[in-house]
Amino acid sequence: MLKEFLQFNEKEVSEKIENFIKEKVEEFKRDGVVLGISGGIDSTVCAYLCKRALGKDKVFGLLLPEKDTPRKSLEDAKFVAKNLGIKYKVENLTRVIKDYGVYNLIKIPALTKTMRANIVKAAFNFYYKKTSKNPFSAAILGIKKDTPYYSYLRKVTAYMRIKHRARAVAWYKYAEINNLLVVGCCNKTEDMVGWFVKYGDSACDISPIGSLYKTQVWQLAKYLKVPERIVSKTPTPDMLPGIVDEFAIGFSYKLIDLVLVGLEKGIDENIIAKECLIDLDKINYIKELKKKSIHMRELPPQPIF
Repeated sequence: MLKEFLQFNEKEVSEKIENFIKEKVEEFKRDGVVLGISGGIDSTVCAYLCKRALGKDKVFGLLLPEKDTPRKSLEDAKFVAKNLGIKYKVENLTRVIKDYGVYNLIKIPALTKTMRANIVKAAFNFYYKKTSKNPFSAAILGIKKDTPYYSYLRKVTAYMRIKHRARAVAWYKYAEINNLLVVGCCNKTEDMVGWFVKYGDSACDISPIGSLYKTQVWQLAKYLKVPERIVSKTPTPDMLPGIVDEFAIGFSYKLIDLVLVGLEKGIDENIIAKECLIDLDKINYIKELKKKSIHMRELPPQPIF
């Protein structure tokens, strides 16, 4: 039953998003769009939709790797840009991030990227075993001194989030120089559980796939004929070696989407749990992520006079 709620008409949705992109470019009086292309499924789908809406000459891709970016991610990003025939630029952010002191926040030995990734994953697993808590969820509301290993968590959080915010600065630099609209690539699943960086990858003028759950993005990708090497990739935020989305969040996107859409449709939680083959504690955890991340989806609070 829950899977049915995630089904949609790919042609209708694609056309609606394409018209939306075209209308917003005209409304904002821009000459085209700029978006960060990571080589992942979300930015690739957005790039495909932008080209279909505007034509390749009005789409500009920014590839913004840094020291921790896997080589394959950059290769895939170039592959996407070349496959679409759009203009793109590679701008390495390592120096910017280094000058800001980010790489000194946590000491990861200068080993191979695979070994660095294993060290980071081991640290995350250590934290979970010691506290029975997820480092990602612990960081959403803020990390107080009574939080286990609070100093470590604060530094890791800053280490990761500053990278996305540096990328946002680059997007807007090129957008303002070239009179372009910044396209965001976050999906609904990420928005609902807080798996994005406030004023980082969420910084944008328009969010074409913001109403699509992650599994729906995959479905749309197949309709758009996105190459399999992109569709089959394991989603990663490209912030910390070895950290992929589902490892950090603690659940598969397939499961999260079923729970989220069930809650959205008002389905009884016991029915959701039974269909997803999980206990209510896991549903409560996803509900808690959604609740804790509300502040990330709303405008900054302000006093009302």
